[in-house]
Amino acid sequence: MTVRDELFRKPKKNGSAVVVNAPHLLTPIADTHAHLQMLDNPALALARAGAHEVAFIETIVDVAEDGGSQSLTFQHLEEWTQAAQLDVRQMGSLCCGQAPYDVPRVRIAAGVHPHNAKDYTPQVEADLIQCLQDERVSAVGEIGLDYHYDLSPREDQQKVFAQQIAVAREAQLPVALHVREAYDDAYDILEKAGWNPAGVLLHCYTSSAEEVKRWVAAGCYVAFGGALTFGRSDDIRAAIHEVPLDRLLLETDAPFMAPVPLRGQPCEPAQVIFTAERALTELLGEGASQAACTELLQTTYQNALALLDRGPTTWQQRGEAHA
Repeated sequence: MTVRDELFRKPKKNGSAVVVNAPHLLTPIADTHAHLQMLDNPALALARAGAHEVAFIETIVDVAEDGGSQSLTFQHLEEWTQAAQLDVRQMGSLCCGQAPYDVPRVRIAAGVHPHNAKDYTPQVEADLIQCLQDERVSAVGEIGLDYHYDLSPREDQQKVFAQQIAVAREAQLPVALHVREAYDDAYDILEKAGWNPAGVLLHCYTSSAEEVKRWVAAGCYVAFGGALTFGRSDDIRAAIHEVPLDRLLLETDAPFMAPVPLRGQPCEPAQVIFTAERALTELLGEGASQAACTELLQTTYQNALALLDRGPTTWQQRGEAHA
């Protein structure tokens, strides 16, 4: 049975569940990378996010896998938001002592994941361009290279990555990157293609502090997700110290990589608050003042809006020229 409240629960072996205490951050948070259409109940997830003051979400559509403009996200986002507005009115009283909260504003990133690079055809590219004309779309992504799984040949991944960088440049949109065990090649491709003037977001950073230095030197935004909270993620926690605060972002990658203390459970955008809490501890130390915590989180929130919640590009405004 679906429970329509804002509480986080962790199942126990006996079939019951224990309520997990949530941090009260008292300021808007942004989840810069989630897959809403992969969640069991996107509308309820949006309501829970709103109850925990997650005020902005960037959701991902894979044009090759999800159907582009015919995907659940493009077809039902407004419906999810409307349904969430009914639920969120009943939420918030338990987590922070007041209600109602607002449903998060949602924007879309559309692209072809490196796993699906083998399926990138001229028709898929045409579908991608059609998606990018939609003014709800604010980024091209997630795109990049994944040499961990190699679900597409590396040559295909590299070619499709470069092609989508060119599409993003034409569309005047930032790119959201997926890079796994392929940082050298990804960096070289961006160097050759030219760093996107609309912005580059390195999503779900899980490499070293040394590696991230050249990416921030190139002007990239860097997003940290649930892995920041994992017990063996000292390298990731070291890396967050190398990212300038004006380019630091937070995310969930929902439904993947739920943060501690919910690790192993399906992830939702609301859970970004646990990653945010760990980021505060890493960057400010234990016992930091509420004012300092609020200032840092407001910075990450404004970073997200500045990169991912801009007005329509001139390319989108003259979209009929690209039909």
